[in-house]
Amino acid sequence: MKIAVASGKGGVGKSMVASALAMLFAREKRIVALDCDVDAPDLGIWLGIGELGRGERISTSEKAVIDYNKCINCGKCAQVCRFGAMEFDGKPRLLPYLCEGCGACEVFCPVGAIHQEAVKNGEIITKETKYGFPLVTGLLYPGETGSGKVVTELKQRAEKFEHDVMILDSAAGIGCPVIASLNGADYAVLVTEPTPSGFSDLQRVLEIVNHFKIPYGVVINKWDINKRMSAEIEKWAGNKLLGKLPFDRGIFVSVSELRPVMEGNSAVVAEMKGIFKKLMQS
Repeated sequence: MKIAVASGKGGVGKSMVASALAMLFAREKRIVALDCDVDAPDLGIWLGIGELGRGERISTSEKAVIDYNKCINCGKCAQVCRFGAMEFDGKPRLLPYLCEGCGACEVFCPVGAIHQEAVKNGEIITKETKYGFPLVTGLLYPGETGSGKVVTELKQRAEKFEHDVMILDSAAGIGCPVIASLNGADYAVLVTEPTPSGFSDLQRVLEIVNHFKIPYGVVINKWDINKRMSAEIEKWAGNKLLGKLPFDRGIFVSVSELRPVMEGNSAVVAEMKGIFKKLMQS
């Protein structure tokens, strides 16, 4: 069973919910937790892990390489590069941080002076938590591309662990890493907050969930900061509502002390147990 936790909007409490679900499932099942927010992974913080340490460097993308011994300085590569990664001032020059490795320049080069080479664009870090399950984290290096492919590689590595449940903490938004996280999921827990942007982005990520035909449930975090909008979202969600979490300053204390929320005295603890129970019945 693969359960993806997504949100559309950042900062709504997605990683907090993912960490709580991982700990609750671990009491009954063999689980593996994945931090699929490869641009800014933080699930380890919510699970009380400090430094993740170094991981295995991986390559999921390529960049163009120019052989100037063959190049005839025709400028065709700069003309066909839609990402602006090729500058041409009498001689082509690659801007590596703009190159997406699409290969158009290689295809259109009339003399075969360009080829693609794999680059180490990220790493995968595995850490055993004190709760008896592994946390597998993907990290995309700054300035590199291929976040969705890093997530796909991350999921493949996680499959090697014996597990009954896989918890995937998706990135915010609706881009490549989110699509890669949701692809193949059996259930999606969609976390939102009672704000116009939170509600709007929830509906946007739901388009991806529906595209993959994934059953889902909705969690409203910090519901009591805007009770009117919370009631609007609750009505919209209907029987898809898994539960509501209150705004509690104790959560920030837990995070600052690297103590998982489920180990604290926050009112969120009881509510998360209710959400977990409802999720088990879904």
